[in-house]
Amino acid sequence: METDGETNQESGKLESLDVPFPSAREASIALRSLSPDREPRKGGITKHLTVAGSTLSRWSADEARILRVSVNSFLDHLKLVLETMEMFGPPVDL
Repeated sequence: METDGETNQESGKLESLDVPFPSAREASIALRSLSPDREPRKGGITKHLTVAGSTLSRWSADEARILRVSVNSFLDHLKLVLETMEMFGPPVDL
């Protein structure tokens, strides 16, 4: 998992978090599981989850503190998704 805390030179926002998965299908399952959750705070944070290959990514935030709180919450949810995926085994292609 990459959490390098890059700063976007155009917007000045902090950007972070790429989560690699064993397959694109598992990244897609995680995306669908995590996408419905909205950030409780209005403003200062943008969570736009996307899948590129087998990697789920990313956030942007105005402040490092806001980014940290959002990412910590996401990681709690991600842990639950990963534990569930592990319990049921790899996805089966239909």
